[in-house]
Amino acid sequence: MKEQKSVTLTTKIHSLDKKGSGMGLAYRDTGGNLPRKLKLNIPQTLIGEEVEVTVPNADGRKRATVMPDKILTPHPERTAPPCPHFELCGGCVWQHWEYAGQLTYKTDFVKSHLKRHGFDTSVVKDTIGMDHPFEFRNKMEFTFSKDGRLGLHELGNFRNIIDLDTCLISSEDMVTVMRIVSDWAAEYNLPGYDKDANSGLLRHLRLRQSQVTGELMAALFATESPDGELSEAVNALVMRLTSEVESIESLMWMENRDIADVAQADDEDIHLLHGRTYIHEEMSGYTYRVWYDTFFQTNPTQAEKLVDLAIEMAGVKEHESMIDLFCGVGTFSLPFASRVKSLAGVEIVESSIESAKRNALDNDIQNTYFLAKDARRGMDEVLETWGTPDLLLLDPPRSGAGGKVMRRIGRLGTDRVVYVSCNPETFAEDITWLREFGYTLKNVQPVDLFPHSAHVEIVSILELED
Repeated sequence: MKEQKSVTLTTKIHSLDKKGSGMGLAYRDTGGNLPRKLKLNIPQTLIGEEVEVTVPNADGRKRATVMPDKILTPHPERTAPPCPHFELCGGCVWQHWEYAGQLTYKTDFVKSHLKRHGFDTSVVKDTIGMDHPFEFRNKMEFTFSKDGRLGLHELGNFRNIIDLDTCLISSEDMVTVMRIVSDWAAEYNLPGYDKDANSGLLRHLRLRQSQVTGELMAALFATESPDGELSEAVNALVMRLTSEVESIESLMWMENRDIADVAQADDEDIHLLHGRTYIHEEMSGYTYRVWYDTFFQTNPTQAEKLVDLAIEMAGVKEHESMIDLFCGVGTFSLPFASRVKSLAGVEIVESSIESAKRNALDNDIQNTYFLAKDARRGMDEVLETWGTPDLLLLDPPRSGAGGKVMRRIGRLGTDRVVYVSCNPETFAEDITWLREFGYTLKNVQPVDLFPHSAHVEIVSILELED
């Protein structure tokens, strides 16, 4: 067998991929007439930087993902990452980039997708960032390694877990809980879950904390019940957490024996160890009940800006009716319902609709109608009951709403459409359909909900031209 050799190459970063890693090209002399082109994916690099990399087993390869050996010509906005785990941890990808540079890139990224589909990019405003782009997450999910240590997945190696002692995008309380649980697992010699062997005890720790109420939830996922032989260790953990972290209002043990290594559990496998099964979150002056599996905006500070922008762009009036498509638990529904005559929320996930109804009652909002249906059928039912609304708002998943839903919105013919998106690519594809029905894109405001990542949110409005 021919020995595979490593080769050291120099390349210039020409662009960033969807995950925020640098992309470069290198040409390798193989002894033939033409050098062989090698496409390189290089995390923790920036556009324009010249870097040196080592590519293992280079013979015959056309692509490779490698870390940089040296940054030969650093980008002027390169900065020292404040997190000690940054080089290994896959939780953040841009801590080596000055925050202002991240925001500029995100604005240009939104413009590039709109330009590709023929839209006027002058309607795109500068991305709204955070005053303090750390400690912004209200939800974190940590994973146990095989030896029971708790951390996050290694960059580029999902099977390896980085043992953490801090996390700068989490709250101090979350970090404290993470450390306590990790030390507890080590003290009682409790093994982590081995994905390959489908064996072991501890799988995940999901934490949620409201930045307004301060209430914290800790959900520990394991393959066995907390009773029996584990009782002593579990009781010790409860005592430790409740005595050292005053903000804990929900502490649960979740049984999950499934081969699929995801943080989920059936209702009968949820064991409440302390407090209640939900916490109270607050956003834009409204209170929401949040369970361990509730989909809720991860950065409520910036999410409030999304809501405020959507209300401002929509220019809603008290006599108007509206549809909130992909409404979830009512994040946009409740603030809008307080400003319009009536609101219908449509969401395919039944548990989210039940939460939306409960959240409306908790906030004494009585002019809403929530139904659990897919977007197209839900719109049809609303039209049969209420007629054509004055406004439609949609906040679809990353995959977008799709052509069928967008064409249905176009035929609906409502005066204004507010589109909230977490994916500029599918956003641009979706609104292309509305253009065919006479809608014009009037305003696009990017908002940074995930500093130090490649993600960017959008609030936009399209209006039907006469």
